Amino acid sequence: MEDTGEPRAAWDAVLSMALCVAMLIASEFLPVSLLTPMAEGLGASEGETGQAISISGLFAVLASLLVTTAAGTLNRKWVLVAMTAFMLFSLVLVAAAPNFAVLMIGRALLGICIGGFWALATAVIMRLVPESDVPKALALMYGGQAIAAAFAAPIGSYLGGIFGWRAVFWALTPIVAVNLVWHVVALPSLPAGPRQDVRAMLGLLKRRYFRRGLIASMLSWGSAFTMFTYLRPFLEQVTGVDVATLSFLLLLLGCAGFLGTWAAGRFIKGNVAPLLKLPALVMGGATAGLLLLGHSVLAAGLFMAVWGAMNTMFSVIWMTWMSQNADDAPEAGGSLMVAAIQASILLGAVVGGLLLDGISVRATFLGSVVLAALVLALIRDGKHMLKSKGALR
Repeated sequence: MEDTGEPRAAWDAVLSMALCVAMLIASEFLPVSLLTPMAEGLGASEGETGQAISISGLFAVLASLLVTTAAGTLNRKWVLVAMTAFMLFSLVLVAAAPNFAVLMIGRALLGICIGGFWALATAVIMRLVPESDVPKALALMYGGQAIAAAFAAPIGSYLGGIFGWRAVFWALTPIVAVNLVWHVVALPSLPAGPRQDVRAMLGLLKRRYFRRGLIASMLSWGSAFTMFTYLRPFLEQVTGVDVATLSFLLLLLGCAGFLGTWAAGRFIKGNVAPLLKLPALVMGGATAGLLLLGHSVLAAGLFMAVWGAMNTMFSVIWMTWMSQNADDAPEAGGSLMVAAIQASILLGAVVGGLLLDGISVRATFLGSVVLAALVLALIRDGKHMLKSKGALR
């Protein structure tokens, strides 16, 4: 099927990518809701098991930087199909892992899928819909993130408590298999465009406005995932919840994400500069609220709902910024953004784990708040991060 840009075919493809996003997010962050039982089952500490997220982040960084070069002239449709196949194989490895080493191999393979898919995703969306519909299409694609956030963590923690954590990973495999077939049917042919290799990435990094935005996005994601990776230990140790209450709170966080997805599709358009600081401001504020009042289940639920609503807007805001400010090199821009995001998730998990094991989970959350404050200081009004004459000075 040729890439004709017809609305029905394009939106079917966007929906297929949205399901892939849901599966990627669920696969990547299930260890958050299953951290305690996974650690017990593998004979590792919670901080060590948190590195299952770090290792996928490390390989995602490498894959995101290499995929546009490695893919060369390959049709982007089949590259996305291959990435989804990697995710399926990774889930099988993790679910069947006899020891911690095999688990980490499976998570590394997932990282390749994450990096490869996300590096191409925004560039592909820009080819599937008209320019004016890109924020809407991005919001729809990231709706998969809201679905995963709403259901993967709470259902994962609940079913993990009943059937064991391995069963949760096995349950995802048939859904990913269906998604693989849907990609083949729905995605139009996407021939490779002009080559965007390391030189294109370096060219973007020479642009001051893009470099500033990239650093700000890194710190934003670092703040978010320093907190989110270790949310379960916080809720267990500080709030004092049981598995049922934990599952409910995670469900609340995820369902709030649907509000964020709706707001992203409705309000994110045109100049995104005023919106760039919102994720750090709102999510950092919610984390500070948890630190101060997290001993209360009611307060914890409120702040988690606020965090969850902004979490789904988060990616749409920054990827819209990328699509507008690296529109001449979208694959290179996507590669750099994904590498920056995954590096931040990796460092957030590592540093957060060290603070958790070395000091306390409160120290982990405090580190998240400090990073959010740095983001606000860097972004200011956001105008110096836009592709304009003023930003180039």
